[in-house]
Amino acid sequence: MTHALPQQGTPWPDLSARMDAMSAHDVKWRDGRAAVYVFNAGPDVEEVQKKAYLRFMSENGLGPAAFPSLKQMEAEVVGYGLSLLHGPDGAVGHMTSGGTDSIQMAVKAARDYTRKARGVKGRLNIVLPRSAHPAFDKAAAVMEIEVRRVPLKGWLADPQAMIAACDASTVMMVGSAPCFPFGLIDPIAELGEVAAAKGVWLHVDACVGGYMAPFVRMNGADIAPFDFEVPGVWSMSADLHKYGYCAKGASTVFFRAEALRDHMVFDLDVWPAGRMVTPTLAGTRPGGAIASAWAVMNFLGVEGYRARHALAVGARETIEDGVKALGFSVVGAPQLGLIAFTRDDVNCHAIARAMYEKGWVTSAITEPKGLHLMLSPIHAGVTAAYLADLEAALAAVKARAGAPVAEVRYGG
Repeated sequence: MTHALPQQGTPWPDLSARMDAMSAHDVKWRDGRAAVYVFNAGPDVEEVQKKAYLRFMSENGLGPAAFPSLKQMEAEVVGYGLSLLHGPDGAVGHMTSGGTDSIQMAVKAARDYTRKARGVKGRLNIVLPRSAHPAFDKAAAVMEIEVRRVPLKGWLADPQAMIAACDASTVMMVGSAPCFPFGLIDPIAELGEVAAAKGVWLHVDACVGGYMAPFVRMNGADIAPFDFEVPGVWSMSADLHKYGYCAKGASTVFFRAEALRDHMVFDLDVWPAGRMVTPTLAGTRPGGAIASAWAVMNFLGVEGYRARHALAVGARETIEDGVKALGFSVVGAPQLGLIAFTRDDVNCHAIARAMYEKGWVTSAITEPKGLHLMLSPIHAGVTAAYLADLEAALAAVKARAGAPVAEVRYGG
């Protein structure tokens, strides 16, 4: 479908009104009605996000010589992340545009390490638990790497089954902290032990939990080792625009050593404009995302993050108790801001649809069929409303059992 560009420009007040009209049916996320896609830490954080982003909106992180401010801010943001995730001496990292970008770059680095440092040729593979994010499959599709997804054990990655699926052509084994579908942290210490014994690159996908789990641990939760504290972990991904509460799109990718990271860097000198070196695939790197991340992290600080995450965890605990009281079963034992719950006597996807009709935009899981929430601090004030609507939706779905339900998708 084509759309003809208007011959004449339109005044901003008219455009603003049209945008308001177009967004009239968007989810009311500022009211806490979304438990996916948006991470709402409150209006004060949103203000910092916007002001910092706009301040550096036109600057380009591609040119550190032109914009040393962005270079400094990125270095500090990466340093904050490495400090929180027990980065050892010599650990390095970079900002990317999002979790998929971070994962793609980690897979690329592992692939090139396998080919160049280990001298492995031919068809390569990556070993994932069934619950790992599809971004790994996306990266594998781009790089023509075989994906080996391994069944779970008690909703978690199975270290012995994972290592058994590895061979001399395995570029990477993956664990999640936590996985998106269930919000559960895989046994990273055990994965690290078996990976180190076989010399396999272990990547921890902490896109969801990297900027939450350290603070939840500070608040007293018994969070098992999941980061570079585990010697077998070689790389990590952690999203700033999720539970770092930074503006989209901002993520980080980390490596235990510079020698591993160097396999990620793009370096080319075969065109007339001189040598091109970029840390990731991106050329232009929006300065607004870098500046906003730096500003939010400094605005909140350790105590700010601890307080906001306490609200998110408290909301999850309240909803966990509430859904159990309604007869649902929670998948595993979540510790962070995500929760998945299910039951066998009704179609849970029909309940999700009924909740959508009540204005709640959330996600769902398919194995088992259930509901899924990714909770932010804003949700601490709407748990009672959510549970009341869930009880009503459950009753309505029971009353019309057998009605067809649309396919469940995350995105698209």
